[in-house]
Amino acid sequence: KTLTAEPMKCEDLKTLAIADTSFTTAEIVPAGTFKAPTPGFPGLMADYSKLPAFCRVAGAIKPTDDSDIQFELWLPEQNWNGKFMQTGNGVAAGSIVYSSLADPLIRGYAVANTDTGHKGAGDDFSWAAGHPDKLVDYQYRSIHELTIVGKAITAAHYGKAPGKSYWLGCSTGGRQGLTEAQRFPEDYDAIVAGSPASNWAG
Repeated sequence: KTLTAEPMKCEDLKTLAIADTSFTTAEIVPAGTFKAPTPGFPGLMADYSKLPAFCRVAGAIKPTDDSDIQFELWLPEQNWNGKFMQTGNGVAAGSIVYSSLADPLIRGYAVANTDTGHKGAGDDFSWAAGHPDKLVDYQYRSIHELTIVGKAITAAHYGKAPGKSYWLGCSTGGRQGLTEAQRFPEDYDAIVAGSPASNWAG
């Protein structure tokens, strides 16, 4: 890949101008010091003490007036493998799955996750009532939007675009992967769609 620009320092990423996107955090997290701001997703825990130093970027994407797609992107400070990954959610989503970011980061990926545009417990779909745009964000738009934004931030930080991009998800994350493959086949070079929760008519 050709260089897109001079690599941007982590703290400068907050100044990036990306459509419909605002930033709340762009900071270096020293190795082994990350503390998840929310409890871990049931059944998916992580040992954050093993994390290398990384650039933590957090923000929101708002493609509609009723959208508020919160996201995190973790970028290795050293030994980036040249690849981008987005990880999936479970059940109704509603929170960033911090634990899903840990292993890909250790393996050298620039890795992102989103709450899919709402806050709530995994079994809570009440947020969808009267909010069709939030439902669309949950269904597919948040994943596609973060794919675009995540790749752009990654390219800005390292000075070149990711050479490969991968999706990794199970259950709702599996459904998200299949939806990406159907709607936006150019987003990812490969998709792992584990146990996709796809029987929505039932």
